[in-house]
Amino acid sequence: MSLIEIKNLRKEYGNTVPLENVSVNIEAGEVVSIIGPSGTGKSTFMRCINRLETPTSGEIWVDGVNVCDPKTDLAAVRMKMGMVFQSFNLFPHKLVAENIMMPQQQLLGVSAKDAYNEAIVQLRKVGLENKARNYPDQLSGGQKQRVAIARALAMHPKIILFDEPTSALDPTMVSEVLSVIADLAKTGLTMLIVTHEMRLARDVSSRIFFMDQGGIYEDGTPDQIFNHPVGERTRAFIYRIRSWEYTVRSDVDMYEMIASLEDFCKRQFMGIRPATKCQLAVEEITSNVLLPFLREHPAASVNLILNAGEEGKEMMLTIDHEALPEFDSFFADSADTVAMAILSKILEKQPGNDPGKTEFRII
Repeated sequence: MSLIEIKNLRKEYGNTVPLENVSVNIEAGEVVSIIGPSGTGKSTFMRCINRLETPTSGEIWVDGVNVCDPKTDLAAVRMKMGMVFQSFNLFPHKLVAENIMMPQQQLLGVSAKDAYNEAIVQLRKVGLENKARNYPDQLSGGQKQRVAIARALAMHPKIILFDEPTSALDPTMVSEVLSVIADLAKTGLTMLIVTHEMRLARDVSSRIFFMDQGGIYEDGTPDQIFNHPVGERTRAFIYRIRSWEYTVRSDVDMYEMIASLEDFCKRQFMGIRPATKCQLAVEEITSNVLLPFLREHPAASVNLILNAGEEGKEMMLTIDHEALPEFDSFFADSADTVAMAILSKILEKQPGNDPGKTEFRII
């Protein structure tokens, strides 16, 4: 029997059905990342597994026990599953060590001394042994999440469930939590991770569920899902997360646009150089090429589309100017010559037959 077996799982809230007829098995030692658009049942699926949500119908078997059976001792089953939430769920009035000790003492009957020793062992694993006597409010968001992971590990679970563990963190704190999760993935622990961090999903997973249309739309290896997706919706999702698109009008908010682009570059784990090139290209094109035309045609708009692989690989910038017929060429005579000199060093114009689009490779 698989460590987790899910049979015909359905969950509904009134007229909303986030999960319908979901059946899947997960083996011991697998690291499964669950990805997909927002609102497609990812967190609901996770919460059903440990019965924080009660399924409408179906069966969920964990280590041979049906957690949907009313006679099942849920507390006993949950001790086999650690759960790490988006919002840490630490007790602010308890020390870090006490937050980790409490579940051990209350659920496992461990003595205070042994629980404290275990807390120190797990804090050491996540690099926070020196924070044992601090209160949660004295920690950064990333440190709080690492404490939450240590708390889950202290129970020695067979399974750990991560429900978007980095979504509540400032971008500067994400990497420290991802590093801890990546290290855990090497230990053989069974892990399910709901995440928007595609690099984590690709690098640590043995298997990926892409969720859409009320269930697991596609199930495959990281290579299949990210490089050879079969389903149309999977392909569209992977394309979208690798793309940044912005509509430029005559009254464009440059600060908002560049902030949006910076966020995209961070999500693609770009280094400083490729990110700077992307931002410079977009800023110069917008300020010195597009806006002069758009101010003459205030009702028109132009789309900028940046496609980029992770770490700044294969960066392509497309100007979709189909809505602006008069914009016939990037190297228009009226374009700013200084801007052209800058852009010629970082952009390489690509051949194309579509008169409404101009495409460049960022070099």
